Amino acid sequence: MKKSLIAASVAFCSLSAAFLMVGCGSSKTEYEPYAVLAPVSFAEDSAGWEGVVSGLQRMHEARVMRFKSTPMEMEAQLKEFNPRYVAVVDVPENIGRDYVIELNRMSRRMDDDPYADFLWGIVTGYDAAAAQRMVDNSVEPMVIRSGVGSIKELESAKWFDKYAFVDDHAVGMCGEKKPGEDSLTYKEIAYRTDMAGANEYIREFVEKRFGKDVPDVLRQFLEYYEGYEPDLVVTASHATEENLEMPGSVGNIRCRDGRLYVDYPGEQRFVKDRDSRMVYLPIGNCLIGNMNNTRGSMAAAWMNSQQATAFAGYVVTTWYGRNGWGGLKYLITNPGRYSVPEAFYMNQQDMMAQMAAWKDTLTTAPFDYDANYFETLPSELVRMAAPDTLSEDELFFWFGFWHDRDVLAYYGDPKWNVRMQEVPGETDFTVTSRMQRLSAAEASATGASRKCVITVETSPDFSLCRMQGDGFKEEHVLDLPFSYFFPHRLDNPRLPEGETREIVVDENFLLLYDPAFEPGQTYTIEVFCD
Repeated sequence: MKKSLIAASVAFCSLSAAFLMVGCGSSKTEYEPYAVLAPVSFAEDSAGWEGVVSGLQRMHEARVMRFKSTPMEMEAQLKEFNPRYVAVVDVPENIGRDYVIELNRMSRRMDDDPYADFLWGIVTGYDAAAAQRMVDNSVEPMVIRSGVGSIKELESAKWFDKYAFVDDHAVGMCGEKKPGEDSLTYKEIAYRTDMAGANEYIREFVEKRFGKDVPDVLRQFLEYYEGYEPDLVVTASHATEENLEMPGSVGNIRCRDGRLYVDYPGEQRFVKDRDSRMVYLPIGNCLIGNMNNTRGSMAAAWMNSQQATAFAGYVVTTWYGRNGWGGLKYLITNPGRYSVPEAFYMNQQDMMAQMAAWKDTLTTAPFDYDANYFETLPSELVRMAAPDTLSEDELFFWFGFWHDRDVLAYYGDPKWNVRMQEVPGETDFTVTSRMQRLSAAEASATGASRKCVITVETSPDFSLCRMQGDGFKEEHVLDLPFSYFFPHRLDNPRLPEGETREIVVDENFLLLYDPAFEPGQTYTIEVFCD
C-alpha cells in the first residue's frame, strides 16, 4: 500500500484571503440546495420540535420532506431534489445504530458512483429545547481556539491558544498549555489513595494494575474541562452508550436526565453544565455516538448539558479507527481549510475512493456488525481478496476500511462553519479556482460546455510533508492526498483525456494522490463539466 493512499486537506476557508477559492460551481446559481428530513408528526412537544424544523428551514432556505418511520423513505425525493446538505431532525428514541448506518449508505445512492452526494447531520437532543440550541448555536461561525483531550496525539498544541490533556499512553501524566505560552508543561497526575466506597471489583482492578494507589485521571480531566470550557474536546479510551472512562482511571462519566455526572467510588456529582457551544469528537471511543434509541444516552447528555453543537462518534465498537482519526486529521492538517462537517465528509470520500480503486464491491457490500468479526475475517472479504494474494497486513487494512465505512454518526447542522484557527507560519500554499466557458471547438471535442481550473501555488517555504499530515496518527491514517472541496458543486465533472496523475473527481470534491508539489511552484488541474 503506498503511503499516500489515505486522507487530505485543503478546502474553502473564510478565515484568510490566502485561501481564496472562487469560481467553480453551478452555472445557474450559487445556492446550494438544503433538505430537512423530519417525521410527519412528533409524539411529544410537537410545537418545540416543529420549531427546530422551521428554524433550519429559514436559516438555509431549505426544503422540508416528511417521513413516516425513517428518513430512508425520502430516498426518491432526495434524488429528485439533489441537495448538497441534508439535516435530519428526529427524536432520540428513533435514532440508533442501524439508523446511522442506513443514513451513511443512502447518502451514496443518489447516483451511480460510490461517493456521498450530500453532507448530512442529525439534529436532535435530549428534548426539543436541546435540539433548538443546536440550531441556534450553528447560526454564527466559530473558530476553535481552545481544547481539552484525553489523547496524547494533539500534545504539540500548536492549534490552540490554551490546551490541556491527560495522557492515554503514559497513564498518570498530563500536560497544559496556558494562555500566552508556546508549549505544554507536563506533570504527574495526583494519585488517589482513598478508595472508600469502591466495590470489590474496583479494588481488585486497582491493586492488579497500579498496586495500592491509582492516578486520579478522571478528576484531572474534569479540572481541565470544567475550568477551560474548551471549544473542542477530543476523547479516546473505553466508552459505551452509557459511560466514558478516562485511561487507567477509576470512575466514569455517566449520564442521567440529560446531564453528565461523575461516578467515583463512594462519590457522585454532576459535571458542570456549560453556557457556551462546543465541538465534541470522541473519535477514539467505542459506541458513544450511538443514541441507542433512548434520550438517556451519553450522546444526548453531551448535546444537552454540554452544548455539543457538533458531535462525531462511532455507533459500534471501534478498533481500526480510520473514520474517526481520519476526520480529525483532515480537520487539523492545514488548519482552517475545512469546517468540521467538511473534514469528516472528505475523509469518508477518500476512504471510498481507495476502496473503489481496490474492489468496487467493497463500497456497497454490507458489513455484519452482529457477527464475531474479531475472531475471523469475514469470508466475503477473503473471497474478494483471493485473486490479489494480499498479505495479512493488506487484508487487515481493507477489513478496517470496510468496518468503518458506515458507522460514524455526525450530529449537528452539516453546514455549520466551525473551523480550527490557522497556525502561524503554516499557510504555505494557496488554492484558487475559476470557471471558463469552452470554445465551440473545445466543446465539440470534449462534450463539455465549461471547465473548472484549479490552481495551487506553493510558497518558497512550502512543506509537502505538512500538507500530507506530518505523520499524524499513521497507524490509522497514512499520508494525505491533496484535496479540494468545491465551493459549489460541479455538473457532471470529468478529467481531460490524457490526464496521467492519480486524480479522483466528483461533483463535490477532488483528490490528487501522491502530489509531487515542490516549493515556489504553480500547479493546475482542469476539470470538464456541463
